[in-house]
Amino acid sequence: MMLELFLLLAAALFSVGLYGALSQQSIVMIMMGIELMIAGVITAAAALWHFLAPAAADGQVIVVAAVVAMAVEMAMGFAVTTAVFRSRDIDTADAAEDLKG
Repeated sequence: MMLELFLLLAAALFSVGLYGALSQQSIVMIMMGIELMIAGVITAAAALWHFLAPAAADGQVIVVAAVVAMAVEMAMGFAVTTAVFRSRDIDTADAAEDLKG
């Protein structure tokens, strides 16, 4: 496949994620939008490394580390969201504005 197709896919993922993160009020939907945006960035990075240096394994290691960090970040975010929902019965971002740090 061509590099442009992978970059187009990455841009589409990022755009859909940005729209989802900015247009939703539910905390879970905002987090899903952020997840899509990160997936778009990782897709673009993996495609660039594959086409620029296909023999080097450095890019693959960084992409795997980024995917693991993304999974841990989302697990922590969903845990905090679940804890907030159980303690206060809040599921929208507007109602959770007192959580500002």
